[in-house]
Amino acid sequence: MTSPWYKTLSSVFGLKPRIRALLLFILGVIALVTILAPFSSTSYDASTSSTLVPNVYRRIKEQAAVDYLDLRSLSLGTTLKEFPLCVKERESYVPCYNVTKNLLGGLQEGDVLDRHCEFEREKERCVVRPPREYKIPLRWPLGRDIIWNGNVKITKDQFLSSGTVTTRLMLLEENQIAFHSEDGMVFDGVKDYARQIAEMIGLGSDTEFAQAGVRTVLDIGCGFGSFGAHLVSLKLMPVCIAEYEASGSQVQLALERGLPAMIGSFFSKQLPYPALSFDMVHCAQCGITWDIKDAMLLLEVDRVLKPGGYFVLTSPTNKAQGNLPDTKKTSISTRVDELSKKICWSLTGQQDETFLWQKTADSDCYSSRSQASIPLCKDGDSVPYYHPLVPCLKPEEFLEDTQTWRSALKNYWSLLTPLIFSDHPKRPGDEDPLPPFNMIRNVMDMNARFGNLNSALLDQGKSAWVMNVVPVNARNTLPLILDRGFAGVLHDWCEPFPTYPRTYDMLHANELLTHLSSERCSLMDLFLEMDRILRPEGWVVISDKLGVIEMARALATRVRWEARVIDLQDGSDQRLLVCQKPFLKK
Repeated sequence: MTSPWYKTLSSVFGLKPRIRALLLFILGVIALVTILAPFSSTSYDASTSSTLVPNVYRRIKEQAAVDYLDLRSLSLGTTLKEFPLCVKERESYVPCYNVTKNLLGGLQEGDVLDRHCEFEREKERCVVRPPREYKIPLRWPLGRDIIWNGNVKITKDQFLSSGTVTTRLMLLEENQIAFHSEDGMVFDGVKDYARQIAEMIGLGSDTEFAQAGVRTVLDIGCGFGSFGAHLVSLKLMPVCIAEYEASGSQVQLALERGLPAMIGSFFSKQLPYPALSFDMVHCAQCGITWDIKDAMLLLEVDRVLKPGGYFVLTSPTNKAQGNLPDTKKTSISTRVDELSKKICWSLTGQQDETFLWQKTADSDCYSSRSQASIPLCKDGDSVPYYHPLVPCLKPEEFLEDTQTWRSALKNYWSLLTPLIFSDHPKRPGDEDPLPPFNMIRNVMDMNARFGNLNSALLDQGKSAWVMNVVPVNARNTLPLILDRGFAGVLHDWCEPFPTYPRTYDMLHANELLTHLSSERCSLMDLFLEMDRILRPEGWVVISDKLGVIEMARALATRVRWEARVIDLQDGSDQRLLVCQKPFLKK
């Protein structure tokens, strides 16, 4: 996201006026040629590029113009202007999930709800502001059970029309929504439901999940987060995924409650997780018709499930799931059981409408199957970053963690206080002032590496969870992160992150800007995206080289963040940029 233009910034400042003017003239000519040059190729297929192929030329052209103008203003000593505030319609907008544009692009059925950044067009650069009714979330764990109604996209009418199950889950009082953790999406309650699953595994209680090797759970369809909240209380790491919803979003509700969640659909594309990521995949009336598309949806579950892992399906036994017109009125669990025999799963338990399958840990099972079974994938068939689903199996061995975990990151937590912006800022290691100012629950590590920030927060007893993001062009350490029992995902930071606005309390980026210096995307767009997903009064901690930090501080002022550079005083050129997003009230 940082651009090669920025690397010339320091040299421009130090040149004499005449040479500097000449250099700026040359840069201007190059930029204008890039902007104005038309396509000369006669073989270019315009119709294809407008639908499925990202317009790389347009991106480079825009970036050349932006970088030239920013470089010119910086070199001449001009103060960069703040980005304007977005219009009201952008308050809850999620990039890459525009159903109208997807339909116009020719997509059909479930594809329209999948992630499609290729249909994003030029947009105004602006700062997304919160709704008029928005309030700072309550501290954890109170914020797990009570949220502000104005912070989520669910109206009173939607609540009242959503049926008796919803009214058992939530109680709407004035401007708050209260969740009842004892109730759930099944009639016997969440605790009884979890105990039922544990008994099918052969455990005496749901408190023994970890003893059976179940630490990470992919929950398909969050509901209102009750099952995820219960798993968190058991010290497990659930990650909920649900498709994009224009209103009443399951993902937004879960994140507002401080529970790990992200927008995710695998109707046509793979999930952004590597193979063998989760110990359990859970679907309780999640609305997926598992036996369509040659069972590729079930094969995607198999891909992300670890050997010996469990697939839990709670589904009515006398009717099908889903709303497709050609859905057969047969038991979906029966059809899944038929398919499971072809992919080396075994049905190990059933109670009422809940079924439990276990994936084999014996690699010989795949070679002993009949020739009519689902084929094995070839090398390269299972790339996990939003690539098309594949009709094959990918058996793999566990990756051993032979790396020495880096020492835990220190001192960040002590910097997250308004005192950092006072005339006498606190230094790393200073104790927190009283009363505590830190209200951090949802944390995103934008360049997680081995997940050591996550580990450090756990070691210090902080009640925070971390979404560990591994950039797609960095070394893929996500299998190691997931094997530690942490939440994580692959992501391309040239694109928006799949979440709703105002869903994270803290963003951490260690050398991310340096890593992205060769990418063909805009640093300004990255900061606007960070601002979009950051809650008002949330924090940003950026660790990088001094020159990169100075550029980052200039952009932080454009998105209206308070920012201060911290010298770690360790003799290196590394610096911390600590920022806080203001609460822009209307």
